[in-house]
Amino acid sequence: MSGPSFSHDLRQRQTQSLVLAPQLRQSLKILQVAALDLRSVIQEELQANPTLEELPMEGESVEKPAETDAPNDTSTPGEHEDVAPPGDDSPTRDELDFTKQFEILGKIDEDWRDHFANVGGAQPFTAEDAEKRQHFFDSLVSETSLQEHLMQQVVLNDLAPPVHEALHQLIGNLDDRGYLAQSPSDIALQANLPYATVTEALKLLQSFDPPGIGSQTLADCLLAQLHAKGRGDTLAARMLRDHFELLSRRRIPELSRKLGVAADDVQAAIEEIGKLDPAPGRRFAEDSNRVVVPDVVVEKEGDEWKIHLNSDYIPRLRLSSTYRELIAKGTLSKEERDYLRERMRSGKFLIDSIEQRQRTIERITREIINAQLPFFEHGVSQLRPLTMTQIADVVGVHETTVSRAIANKYMKTPHGVFEFKYFFTTGYQAESGDSVSNTSVKEMLADLIALEDKSAPLSDQEIVAKLQEKGITLARRTVAKYREELGILPSNLRRDYK
Repeated sequence: MSGPSFSHDLRQRQTQSLVLAPQLRQSLKILQVAALDLRSVIQEELQANPTLEELPMEGESVEKPAETDAPNDTSTPGEHEDVAPPGDDSPTRDELDFTKQFEILGKIDEDWRDHFANVGGAQPFTAEDAEKRQHFFDSLVSETSLQEHLMQQVVLNDLAPPVHEALHQLIGNLDDRGYLAQSPSDIALQANLPYATVTEALKLLQSFDPPGIGSQTLADCLLAQLHAKGRGDTLAARMLRDHFELLSRRRIPELSRKLGVAADDVQAAIEEIGKLDPAPGRRFAEDSNRVVVPDVVVEKEGDEWKIHLNSDYIPRLRLSSTYRELIAKGTLSKEERDYLRERMRSGKFLIDSIEQRQRTIERITREIINAQLPFFEHGVSQLRPLTMTQIADVVGVHETTVSRAIANKYMKTPHGVFEFKYFFTTGYQAESGDSVSNTSVKEMLADLIALEDKSAPLSDQEIVAKLQEKGITLARRTVAKYREELGILPSNLRRDYK
């Protein structure tokens, strides 16, 4: 019997792949991050690029930049000829499409003396300024994440390496609520760990703070919290352990009969369960204590809607005249000259990208206002269906550019602060012929339930009929889905028995 045979051969294969240049990745990042986060991105570049200078922060409008001929002008990026090329204020399709623009980036005039002729003189950055900025960054605090909180407890235990690794895997598989997103067997299989080791680690994880962490079901989570309080043998624990389905449907008479206790005792146990936390991991949510700073403020002035871009947190940059003069003197070696030119090219690209970001966001905001004018005039009930493709076609950019430009950004309107993506929603055709967004439909549904008779709450089918009277035709399962998304209980759990 002959053994297996092996052979080697050389083959040529042609494939296509997309490789993003560092500058392109940087521009996409600048476009995508919110104004509050953009500052840290720019600070990184300031640390790495000596040819960039940060100007004093002033509340100047990006929409209407101040005009000045002063050599030490502290205007926003785009006001100098060396920062943004002069021309028509309305960008062309190619100028606004980041993908197309990046293909032609990197071209720069070899005559640096003329290119930087209009750059203002360098402004001193004093030790006091540095101290103030450092104090600002030292004052910023970040909330401890759920994973960090749990890992702090892991290090307090003397664990065997396999159990330690299993705990890492389990913690990494927790969702925002603190529940396991996968079964222990799946985690063991994916991590190539023994199942017994994973279950041992899971038992340890479930003993950590907060109680209920690492559970796989709501019943287990709530039961774990009762055990942590020393109430694992109470009526509430029995209901969770043995009759959770009846409990979730609030069948008090049936629970009373099956458990052999009075209905008042069942009601008291339900109230005790109601004080437990169904999602113990949510208190560590990343954005649970984060202040939302709108990137754009939309206000009505007279008959016109005005757009104000938030530039308060965006450092204003320019290229240093000191390095321009060094290049102009011609005393540098070729390596030094090439290095400074490359750094200046990179700095100019950053300044252009920031200006391009602001222009793109402004144009997209303007078109959102045009498309959702009834919302801005009258409120959420008038929100219309809108897709990113529609905005991209009007603005003259690719749909992915719109997607990146609105990511992680908020708009302040007369009706509140909303995520940009809030304005993009599917919808329905009403009997009147008007388009109605699903957000507006949810608003109608919530209003109907808010006004219902609590002793006889509306069923999903009755809500369907009510919406039909308003010209909105929906299936009962769609109403149920919207109700659940709004966090509203079914009619049998909304009934007030008092």
